[in-house]
Amino acid sequence: MKIATYANARTTLEARKGVGKAFITAFRSGAVMGFLLASSGLVVLYITINVFKLYYGDDWEGLFESITGYGLGGSSMALFGRVGGGIYTKAADVGADLVGKVERNIPEDDPRNPAVIADNVGDNVGDIAGMGSDLFGSYAESSCAALVVASISSFGINHDFTGMCYPLLVSSVGIIVCLITTLFATDFFEIKAVKEIEPALKKQLIISTALMTVGIAIISWLALPAKFTIFNFGTQKEVSNWGLFFCVAIGLWAGLIIGFVTEYYTSNAYSPVQDVADSCRTGAATNVIFGLALGYKSVIIPIFAIAVSIYVSFSIAAMYGIAVAALGMLSTIATGLAIDAYGPISDNAGGIAEMAGMSHRIRERTDALDAAGNTTAAIGKGFAIGSAALVSLALFGAFVSRAGVKVVDVLSPKVFIGLIVGAMLPYWFSAMTMKSVGSAALKMVEEVRRQFNTIPGLMEGTGKPDYATCVKISTDASIKEMIPPGALVMLTPLIVGTFFGVETLSGVLAGALVSGVQIAISASNTGGAWDNAKKYIEAGASEHARTLGPKGSDCHKAAVIGDTIGDPLKDTSGPSLNILIKLMAVESLVFAPFFATHGGLLFKYL
Repeated sequence: MKIATYANARTTLEARKGVGKAFITAFRSGAVMGFLLASSGLVVLYITINVFKLYYGDDWEGLFESITGYGLGGSSMALFGRVGGGIYTKAADVGADLVGKVERNIPEDDPRNPAVIADNVGDNVGDIAGMGSDLFGSYAESSCAALVVASISSFGINHDFTGMCYPLLVSSVGIIVCLITTLFATDFFEIKAVKEIEPALKKQLIISTALMTVGIAIISWLALPAKFTIFNFGTQKEVSNWGLFFCVAIGLWAGLIIGFVTEYYTSNAYSPVQDVADSCRTGAATNVIFGLALGYKSVIIPIFAIAVSIYVSFSIAAMYGIAVAALGMLSTIATGLAIDAYGPISDNAGGIAEMAGMSHRIRERTDALDAAGNTTAAIGKGFAIGSAALVSLALFGAFVSRAGVKVVDVLSPKVFIGLIVGAMLPYWFSAMTMKSVGSAALKMVEEVRRQFNTIPGLMEGTGKPDYATCVKISTDASIKEMIPPGALVMLTPLIVGTFFGVETLSGVLAGALVSGVQIAISASNTGGAWDNAKKYIEAGASEHARTLGPKGSDCHKAAVIGDTIGDPLKDTSGPSLNILIKLMAVESLVFAPFFATHGGLLFKYL
């Protein structure tokens, strides 16, 4: 966050020299987050394993079971970063947009708008801190899930430390690959024109995925024995080293597919978003209908990609296969986060250009950087959700293995009631987060209106708005409102496991995973599409966009309303859902032995 805040103003200043220079500044500062996360996550995990080894000695099963706490810690923190950050940023954003753009007709990020500072701070809180902590949670958990399953396989039984550390080796190759990949964006090819920005960011994903495939092949060949066995629900299954290579690679490529599908549905260069923009002719209602339809439709291909990678990796290497597939998807995380953190940095650079009253030309350059950043943020969210689905399934497998459940039977009433309640949880959770944003935005709108009506000379630019009050509204709301959703996620596994037992809990986890992924993908793509439909109309880059009107036309106002509805969808409830599915699974895994021996109180005495 510190680097991102420094980089905001520097990107604006670099934009005076041209779009290429500004891009490099924003991209490099985004890369800080990616590399920091991947490297610190890896080194701390490695140190923790070695320190715990002093205590556990040869009991590797106990050692790696206690390491699962690492994933639980990462995810609990991510819950507050994501939910709190999401509420903070969107309360400010919605409040600033509704009063500033729709009622008062002043441009976005205008310094006369009292909520403008809270909005810009919110970008850092929600998109940098929230996104980082979320992906760190996934990263820690997929490593933990893989290590738990490996500890009861031949790696753990034969005390093969190199084989045991295969998940960590995959991540460390990822860091080296991403280092090489970032050079392609900043040093090997210079960006000269606006239209080269988005392709350059997309190339990052392709190059890192291609190089990573080679890296995984080398590491699988060097670190793994030719044949070994993997624990598979009570039996040991024989697997070869190239089998695991396929598992990691399929996760890696599924991630790329999800990234590109997300980009297709949320970038204004393609027809889906242009159709949404076109529907603004007839007002906000049609815009909302088209946007929702786009979001639901965008779920299809990512789900098939996840399904195929689950089937292939499970049939090759059981639950361990799914865990390393999740790691494969996250192995290029440094690049993924670099292009993701690039978004809020270039967004705020635009805000600073507007507030500092810099020339129109600079604002155009930062807007071009920002529009690309919106799409990359959506790609980042796609990665986060896809990896969350795989991670959660891997944790689910580790939980079932630890709790000694041989088979989860959907037809048994214990499991089915869990399934149907679990599928409801993401809706309950989303209801809480949406309502929190709504009520915080309401307070914000009232405060902004009050200032416009009472502070003399505010609209003329002679009076100074009171920014601090708006920041306080956002801060208070985010801290207070994240408690109920947090409690829902943290308490559900404990209550279900203790009173209903492991079978019902496995139903709840499966249900939450299955419905959570769908809502998360559709919510974040709907929001992203509405945002970029608004930007498409504002930029007026094509003939079609110009017919939809300049800023302030009826079409544009309809687009702004869509964008405002989409804000809590794409930045609060959508991304927070992947924390719901991961955190419940990792918490169940940590408490699995307890639930297996003492759980199911209600069924015991009924």
